[in-house]
Amino acid sequence: MKKPLLIVLIILAAILILPVINLIQWAFKEKKPMDIIIVNKTVPSIDREKHKSFHWILTNDRFVKKGNKRSFSYRKDYYGFIPTRPLKKKLWDRNEYRLADLKDLPEKADAIYVTDTYGVFFNEWYQGFSQSRRTRKIYGGLNNNDNLLIKEMKDRNKLVLMEYNSFDYPTAEYESYRAQERLGITYSGWTGKYFSSLDSTSREFPAWMTAMYRKQYKKHWTFSKPGIVLLREREIIVLEEGTHLNNPFPEIVTDPSYSASWNLAGNIYFDQWFDIIDPMENNVISKFRISTTSKGDTLLSENSLVNEFPAVIQEPLQKRTYYFSGDFTHRNIPYCTSRFKSFEKLKGLLYSRKPDDPRRFFWLYYKPLIEGIFNEYYNSITGK
Repeated sequence: MKKPLLIVLIILAAILILPVINLIQWAFKEKKPMDIIIVNKTVPSIDREKHKSFHWILTNDRFVKKGNKRSFSYRKDYYGFIPTRPLKKKLWDRNEYRLADLKDLPEKADAIYVTDTYGVFFNEWYQGFSQSRRTRKIYGGLNNNDNLLIKEMKDRNKLVLMEYNSFDYPTAEYESYRAQERLGITYSGWTGKYFSSLDSTSREFPAWMTAMYRKQYKKHWTFSKPGIVLLREREIIVLEEGTHLNNPFPEIVTDPSYSASWNLAGNIYFDQWFDIIDPMENNVISKFRISTTSKGDTLLSENSLVNEFPAVIQEPLQKRTYYFSGDFTHRNIPYCTSRFKSFEKLKGLLYSRKPDDPRRFFWLYYKPLIEGIFNEYYNSITGK
């Protein structure tokens, strides 16, 4: 056999054998039984993008359900909005806990993660309707049962995680206040997001923002570069690269002690929605930093804002309650790869070295963050 052909065959064999080895290693990895309540009310497609990445981590790290010791299913194991087949008929169901369930459910569960409560709206669910304006809600918003369940879990010193949009529309003001009180924080009312282009002619840019800007400032939308848009009820602030921003990407900066112990990236760019909170007495694990110019600082100051605010907070006493001030879970990760051990070592295939590659956030920040929190908690309740 010629040497070049032999080399090719060896490479092909390695490509085929390595996944099998990784799958076997994953299968024999020690299972970690834990009952986790997952809440996601924003599921406008069968992809379940608002919680799939979290389920990927649970499966990959061998967290399993206590009863049958099986991995969590991102299609079934959550409470919230459930698309049903056939999809073309646009039928849906809901999986909810009732008031009567709140006696036993928090006693049996070990943790709760509220990944998204925004919900599903008419123009998102039914095709052919304008995406440029807010329409009638089909399902969504934090409610009384959610708040009661969170309270019961906290009272039992269980692990509690909540994420972006737990306080804003369409959650009622009273329920929002109760959730903030439960977490010991104050929500400013401001939310924001990075946009790769502020050009209003782009198909991906929300047209309603330009109308909101014209109404508030009485002038036309002239932005076209990358930037950040901040919103609060009927108010809008636009920060554009060059004029208001040195760098258009919001950056998450992590406290060195957590970065070291949980193997988190010290600095990582973030391209999804976020909200601005006052952490009060909570520990700040990570914070958002916006690279503003002097003009950008002035614009923020005029609205009682600063260019740094919390990204991840932790309750300071028991250290078992967390809030993520960003849409962290919103990542469409190929779920079939969750059963391969050490899959994250394929760095060149998973993400590039470019700091603005959005895939870096999951592998370098969100995955180790969740693994750090859940493994630390699991070890504490099992005595390991």
